[in-house]
Amino acid sequence: MHIELRHLRTIKAIHEAGGLAKAADVLNITQSALSHQVKGLEEQAGMELFVRRTKPLKLSAAGLRVLRLAEKVLPEVAALQEDFRNLRSGKTGRLHIAIECHACFEWLFPVLEAFRKAWPDVDVDIRPGLAFDALPALGREEVDLVISSDPENIPGIEFSPLFDYEPLFVASAQSPLAKKQFIEAEDFRDQLLITYPVDRARLDLFSQLLSPAKVEPRATRQVELTAVILLLVASNRGVTVLPDWVLRDIRYHTDYITRPLTKTGITRRMYAATRTEDTTRPFMAHLLRLARTEPVKLQRS
Repeated sequence: MHIELRHLRTIKAIHEAGGLAKAADVLNITQSALSHQVKGLEEQAGMELFVRRTKPLKLSAAGLRVLRLAEKVLPEVAALQEDFRNLRSGKTGRLHIAIECHACFEWLFPVLEAFRKAWPDVDVDIRPGLAFDALPALGREEVDLVISSDPENIPGIEFSPLFDYEPLFVASAQSPLAKKQFIEAEDFRDQLLITYPVDRARLDLFSQLLSPAKVEPRATRQVELTAVILLLVASNRGVTVLPDWVLRDIRYHTDYITRPLTKTGITRRMYAATRTEDTTRPFMAHLLRLARTEPVKLQRS
C-alpha cells in the first residue's frame, strides 16, 4: 500500500470537517478531486475508509487506523519543515567543537555562555576526544569547528584568525630563574617541565623554542588540570609554559614569576577552522566575533 502525505492530510481534513465539501475547501482542491483521491486510497486498502451512510461523515475502523497514523506523522513533518526553515534562516543548527588547544577551555566557556544566550536553539557540544584527529573530523562533518593554533592548507576548510597570545614561562618565586628578565631554550636543560598531556608537537614551547634549538628539559611531567600545574609550580616542583590568558590570576601573585620566552617574546595566533560554506552562517559568524573579543578581556584583566 502506497500512502503519501497528501493522503494523510485528506483523511484528517475529512474527519475534522465532517464531509467532503468542507474538507475540499480546507485543502483548497475540488470535491471531485478529493473524492477521486479517497477512492484511490480505498482501492489500495481494499476496504472502505468511511461510513458513508452517516452525517457527518465518519471514519470506518480502517479509516481510524489511517487517522492515527496521520496524527502521528503530520506533526513530525510540520516540525521538520519548521526546522528546515530555521536552518535556512540561520536560527538553528549544530555547533560541535573540537579543541586542539588544551588550555582553550579557560576562554572558550565564557564565549559559549555568551553564545548560548544569543542562540538558544543551536545544539552546542565540545568533543575533546577528537583533539588529535580534529581537522579530518571537520572534513567528515563529525564536528563543525576546530580551535587550533596551527593552520593548514586544506581544500574546503577555512581558518579564521581569532586573537594573538603570548606563551609565558612560569616558575616559583624561589626559582633561580626568577632573577632573569627573559627565558631562553638553554634555561630548560636542568628543569622539570610540567605540561598538559598532549603531544609535544602541539605545545608552543617545543614547536617554537626547544625543538628548533635541539634542547631537552631534564624531565617532563604531564598534568591534566591547570590549577594542579600551578600548584606544583608554586611549590617549586617544576616549571611550566602557559598562554597569557591562563595567567591573569597569578601574574601579580608573590608565589610565582612569569617571564617572556626569549628577549623579544613569542607571539602565537589562535584560529577557528570551519568548513568554508559554514563560515558565514549567522550563528557561526557570531561565535567567531565572540571568540575574537572574549579572550582579549581575559588577557587584559
